[in-house]
Amino acid sequence: MLPCLESLLPGGLALLEEWVGRNSFTAHAAGVNALGAATAEAFAPLGFSCEFVPSENPQYGSHLYLRRGARGRPPVVLVTHLDTVFPPEEEKANDFRWRPEPAEGRIYGPGTVDNKGGTLVLWLVLRALAELAPEVLEAHDWLIAANASEEALSADFARRTAERCEPAAGGVPRASAVLVFEGGVLSGREFTVVTGRKGTADDRVLAAGRAAHAGSRHADGRNAIVALSEAVLRLARLTDEAREVTVNVGAIRGGTVVNRVPHEAWCDLEMRAFDDRVFEETRAAIRSLAGPSAAVPGAELVVVPTGLTPAWSGDGGTARLLDLFRDVAADQCASVVSERRGGLSDANYLAHLGPTLDGLGPSGGQAHCSERSADGSKIQEYVEVASFVPKAALVLEMLRRWETTPASDPGEPSVSR
Repeated sequence: MLPCLESLLPGGLALLEEWVGRNSFTAHAAGVNALGAATAEAFAPLGFSCEFVPSENPQYGSHLYLRRGARGRPPVVLVTHLDTVFPPEEEKANDFRWRPEPAEGRIYGPGTVDNKGGTLVLWLVLRALAELAPEVLEAHDWLIAANASEEALSADFARRTAERCEPAAGGVPRASAVLVFEGGVLSGREFTVVTGRKGTADDRVLAAGRAAHAGSRHADGRNAIVALSEAVLRLARLTDEAREVTVNVGAIRGGTVVNRVPHEAWCDLEMRAFDDRVFEETRAAIRSLAGPSAAVPGAELVVVPTGLTPAWSGDGGTARLLDLFRDVAADQCASVVSERRGGLSDANYLAHLGPTLDGLGPSGGQAHCSERSADGSKIQEYVEVASFVPKAALVLEMLRRWETTPASDPGEPSVSR
């Protein structure tokens, strides 16, 4: 297996260089679409047909779906994304481009680890399966789902992906497995995979007061900034590290000029939690702020929900899928550590389809960073070249052990050991 993957790696790195050379900032739709076309071309020799699905937001590019295999069964869904967070102007200003550093074992560049490098691990796995175990490639229905706007957390990708999964009993879309190729840490022979992610609730809190002249009629005013400030302190106290819940007020605005009592102010916040009960309790506490201000009589607070991302608990089939991954690693004299992350990925939206593992992409660092300084205090996003083959080897062997017919229980993956 390893010699096969190692022989494929130089060609894979040539693909990665091409992909990294294409700016695919989320709002650069033409660049995202060009990368999607190049990605589809790379998988075409493996028999994958391609489908481009426009994003609901016309500012974004098209989602890419690649499909092969027998229909009529829940597919193995392999998830990556096309977009990055770097506008073309930022890449140019910071000279942020494909830059191999062989002495460091790294390649720097936009998307090298997030998430064009993840797409390369996926490509290596399927290319090696075609050579080493073509019967496995033929046995499954494969669905590669490449999000055009993952960095913007657009929810339409999840709906489009679910529409392409075969319905199980009751008409509910199902996947045999959902494997997400976001970056994951490799330290020596210890692999880290992601088995849960926090959900988020976004809200705007608005304070409505009463304007007045700050000098001659100050007492007539109802200061919206003061009302909002008291609410912000109450929001901050909802953070509880012991319960793994955080509330972050990330933006605040209010008032106009200093000789006027401000009549309005607002803040934007996000709450994150793993546990569904904690999540809902904290949402209720945020909503309870609505009504008369406790700090400024006569001022009112309004809470407006602005976004919601489900938590991925990692229960059920994910735990058993992790057991299989650990068995594979042990056979290769390696170990697997699972972690739950506070950050979001497509797994938050897709884990309901079937057993899910995340963090199957390469190891690297500084994702979302384009700056570079001579003293080394700032370094750009990079991928560790030596992580590609070991990561691909584990995923490949896990898929070789996957039974061709999933278990009837949606929470129970079917595997052969």
